[in-house]
Amino acid sequence: MSNQTQNKNESNELLQLVSFKIANEEFGVDILNVQEINKMTTITKVPNSPEFVEGVINLRGRVIPIIDLRTRLHLEKKEHDKDTRIIVVDIEKSTVGFIVDAVNEVLRIPVSITETPPEIVSGIDSEFIKAVGKLEDRLLILIDLNKILTTADKEKLSEVA
Repeated sequence: MSNQTQNKNESNELLQLVSFKIANEEFGVDILNVQEINKMTTITKVPNSPEFVEGVINLRGRVIPIIDLRTRLHLEKKEHDKDTRIIVVDIEKSTVGFIVDAVNEVLRIPVSITETPPEIVSGIDSEFIKAVGKLEDRLLILIDLNKILTTADKEKLSEVA
């Protein structure tokens, strides 16, 4: 395959994302990592769990740790409302639920409209951010689920669930 053909394929590659809101920002995660999206449910608190862990839920017989993404991203806490959702994702052989303010839509965007993030994006640590998508009327921050939790966080999570 020639370089020209290879570059053309790369620019036509599409990312399939689930987009969601936290505060006034719109985020996206790869749809392949998303198992399901659920309405807010009762979360059982777990004593001595890390501060970013809200607790656990029973999802069809499986105990899954629930993380408030607002807390994880160092944003102000917010009361849950009718739009609050739990996005259940797979992260490196673990299943985790993330609380988000609202789920927007499933998007298909070309890789060509994404770029590496600037050092600091809206005050959120850029280590979590894979890329920024430039949509016609807004920016979409693509979160790297494998980096949202440190190795130490993942070890703490395994103790919770």
